[in-house]
Amino acid sequence: MKIEMKGIKKSFGSNQVLKEVSFSIKGGEICALLGENGAGKSTLMNILGGVHTLDAGTILVDGKEVEFKTPGQSQDAGIAFIHQELNLINDLPIYENMFLGREIKTKRGLLDLEKMKQETTDMFQKMQVDLDPDMMVGDLDASYKQIVEICKAMMMNGSVMIMDEPTTSLTEQETERVFKLMRTLKEHNVGIIFISHKLNEVMEVCDRYVVLRDGCLVAEGSVSKVSTDDLAQYMVGYEVRTESLRRERTIGTEILRVEGLSSEPYFRDIHFSIRAGEIIGFTGLLGDGRSELFQAIFGAEESTSGKMFLHGKEGTMKNTTQAIRAGIAYVPRNRKENAIIKDMNIFENASIVTWPQFARRGIIDRKRHEDVFHKKRQALRIKMEMLTDRIDSLSGGNQQKVVLAKWLVSDPKLLILDNPTQGVDVGAKEDIYDIILKLSDVGIAIVVLSSEAQEIIRVCDRALVMYHGVIQGEVAGEEMTEHQIMKLATGGKEG
Repeated sequence: MKIEMKGIKKSFGSNQVLKEVSFSIKGGEICALLGENGAGKSTLMNILGGVHTLDAGTILVDGKEVEFKTPGQSQDAGIAFIHQELNLINDLPIYENMFLGREIKTKRGLLDLEKMKQETTDMFQKMQVDLDPDMMVGDLDASYKQIVEICKAMMMNGSVMIMDEPTTSLTEQETERVFKLMRTLKEHNVGIIFISHKLNEVMEVCDRYVVLRDGCLVAEGSVSKVSTDDLAQYMVGYEVRTESLRRERTIGTEILRVEGLSSEPYFRDIHFSIRAGEIIGFTGLLGDGRSELFQAIFGAEESTSGKMFLHGKEGTMKNTTQAIRAGIAYVPRNRKENAIIKDMNIFENASIVTWPQFARRGIIDRKRHEDVFHKKRQALRIKMEMLTDRIDSLSGGNQQKVVLAKWLVSDPKLLILDNPTQGVDVGAKEDIYDIILKLSDVGIAIVVLSSEAQEIIRVCDRALVMYHGVIQGEVAGEEMTEHQIMKLATGGKEG
């Protein structure tokens, strides 16, 4: 199967999102579709997926001109769209999810459960997937949910798959599991459009790349003939920094000290301290316990033993409200699930943490609150239109900046950032690194939790590496290398 999109144009009001973009994909190849948030990638794929109609241009399937007015028409043509927000129901077993909306029934009109199970088993064997069809979807990790969604699309005779940032929330091991299935799909002559901001993954799994910038196609070619630096430069239009951003800075008084903090089975006997203006990284592999550790420090989870000292005074946080009052802010991982509220607008999302600060006798001073947010908006360079626009109308990078603004308005002394650049493009990532450095310059103590060793190396003064709930070692200066971090993260010793 071959799909060609020629001279595609699309505008929303006066905003021209796509300007004569041409794109093609054929069976048996994996093509990366790259670009900053807002470059037009999603709009182009939504046109192919039948979500939006095009203003001008043509779509050809195996040389025949087609028009997709609905997602159903696109699916019937063999195009499957695997969205970031998976369409699975946690409270149903895998095999029922596989046939959701197109259940197999017996002659009496009852659900033919055995046949659905058997067809699910057959598909898993074909795709070399080791899963029990009877398992509840809610018991699967994120990568297996992705795999179920992909196999479900194959059940519907998908010949071309659009995979929209499938690895955003996955660990390295989970990502490799999805890549293995992608390679199997390629062997079965399925074409895959892979949308991702993780350029190292593009280099690993893709054959070809296409780059959009400001609604125009600016580069395309073979992945084997470019580097990640080349791709990043095509995406943003200028050379992206890759050097270390660490620098000499004035370190102030101790903000937080932790002694023997434990909460089985997540973490145990944790000792560390952080001072004003310092940037400390915490890294490791799946199940290392770093998120649970800082949720306990923030009062979102309980610790079972150990001591915590904030500004030299002993005391643990009983809840998040107490932590906020004590000057602790926490930007959680997985923005869509834990950091934004989709049904609220931009300003409501940016102000929800600090409503009590701007209230007198139960009435919020909205004007004063808006003035403070506007200052943060300018400082963080948030690209947006109206305060009352939906939060999900913003790109991923700008959503993350709104989340940051929300916490900075609370005037924190300690800022905990859990995977701060997850799901944002290379340009927004550099903006967030600049923000982290500026915040440390004004004396805020910053903790960066990240699975990306390169991120830790670039922005942190030192890093603590966790392994199965304990701090395995600390690296700083010339010792802070990917090799040394991975050695500690897999249970090796320092030195």
